[in-house]
Amino acid sequence: MGLDKLNQLYRAVILEHAANPHHHYVVPDATNEKTLHNTTCGDMVNVSLHLDLNNRITAIGFTGQGCTISQASASMLTDVMLGKSKDEALAIAKIFSDEAIGKKHSKEELTELGDARVLTQIMEFPARIKCATLAWWALQRALLTEPGKEDYSD
Repeated sequence: MGLDKLNQLYRAVILEHAANPHHHYVVPDATNEKTLHNTTCGDMVNVSLHLDLNNRITAIGFTGQGCTISQASASMLTDVMLGKSKDEALAIAKIFSDEAIGKKHSKEELTELGDARVLTQIMEFPARIKCATLAWWALQRALLTEPGKEDYSD
């Protein structure tokens, strides 16, 4: 596939997720939740999820507002993380975060990202990195903050 066609495909996937976001809601019985803001551009993402007794994500959703990239990334994240264990989710989020800072992973590891793999191309544009990673950081913070404890860092 030519580079131009590949770029068109990436844009189409991002635009589809932004226009028709998946899991766009607050999980009513959330066990973990975190809201993060990108003060640079005004993006805001809230990630809420329910972990069952086996630490598996049985429900995940997001709300917020912002640019196409931040909203598409949050939608892609929810697709990837649904059904994953806490440890699997953290490992996948680390792969995504590593890509944002230029640390490369194998093709096999990148397949764990699902549609979000297309966002690794965004990482070539430093001004868009926080837009793409905001939901992923929110997920990590939600999973790493003990339920019932406040996480005051933002």
